[in-house]
Amino acid sequence: MTRTVGTTVRGIRAPIINEGDDLVKIVVDSVTASMASEKFDLRDRDVIGITESFVARAQGNYASLEDIASDVRDKFAGEIAVLFPILSRNRFSMVLKAIAMGAKKVYLFLKYPSDEMGNPLMDIERMDEAGINPYTDVLTEEGYREVFGDNVPHPFTGIDYVSHYKGLAQKGNIDIILVNNPKVALDYTEEILTADVHARHRTKRILKAAGAKKVYGLDDLLTKPVNGSGYNPEFGLLGSNKATETSVKLFPRDCQKVVNEVQQALLERTGKLIEVLIYGDGAFKDPQCKIWELADPVVSPGYTAGLRGTPNEIKIKLIADNELEGLKGSEKAKAIKERIKQKNKNRPGGDESLGTTPRQLTDLLGSLCDLTSGSGDKGTPIVLVQGYFDDFSKE
Repeated sequence: MTRTVGTTVRGIRAPIINEGDDLVKIVVDSVTASMASEKFDLRDRDVIGITESFVARAQGNYASLEDIASDVRDKFAGEIAVLFPILSRNRFSMVLKAIAMGAKKVYLFLKYPSDEMGNPLMDIERMDEAGINPYTDVLTEEGYREVFGDNVPHPFTGIDYVSHYKGLAQKGNIDIILVNNPKVALDYTEEILTADVHARHRTKRILKAAGAKKVYGLDDLLTKPVNGSGYNPEFGLLGSNKATETSVKLFPRDCQKVVNEVQQALLERTGKLIEVLIYGDGAFKDPQCKIWELADPVVSPGYTAGLRGTPNEIKIKLIADNELEGLKGSEKAKAIKERIKQKNKNRPGGDESLGTTPRQLTDLLGSLCDLTSGSGDKGTPIVLVQGYFDDFSKE
């Protein structure tokens, strides 16, 4: 029978996981229980995605605000400039509160007209009308209010983030400045904490070259346990989320070990070699609000060897409209299948692949998994992707 289905994606329900639970067993049991219930089989090179939160919760990878404050005190001696954070109650508010607990004074520098992810601080049309140049102009909080008013709500959350962040101060120790040139921070202090995510390496380099005395990033905080806390040796506080009113959940650690163990356990249980990845935020941008989803430092902090690299594909419609323009029906389909089988795996980026953007497999699959599981109440922290590596030539 001719195959009628390509890629399929299933969100797999799982128990609510707690610190110390056997994550590998829970994943394997959840997948095999779903197989029995929904009457499907696994095939070699199917993909299992596990949300990063599921892994971090099993690891108990949490830290209190006082743990963060303690690390801030250890790394900084004087007043601190905190540069370019995300505008987010979930991602940064708790971290900022902890920083303010650990520092005598915090100068908080916000990018404008929007943060690194596209969250707006102002109406860009009004900014232009006011003659503000975001490349050169520095706005104090007073100057910002004079132009944009006392309440500038985020289009989705309704939060005025300047007011919100200001309200996290300890005895009024946060001043807010809007600027895009990181070197302006050196007019206030020589001790810098960069809070940006994807541009952090460039920001650190610029500040060090400009003579900053100390430059750390959020990825340099909680890289090891503080007072017995959780930690992440690679990403520190990047990728952390609010857990409670006094703690945050960190990005999971030891992810390579986790995915390898899940792969081996699935092989032993099912006889199939399944690819496994841990995923966080998907890498996509909302076309309406222009906000980029990827607030985590990477889409996937751990994945099995078969998920390295980029897809090798040709554009079916390009071949059909050019090389095979004169063919029709089953004859054309057969010719396209042969063309796919003969594609040159050693020459990516040829004319036949025009329009197939060579993104990393883990970014594509992680985004697919994130959209499937969502971040709310679906209860599917495990995602099964089948047929992803098949193509039109596979029967």
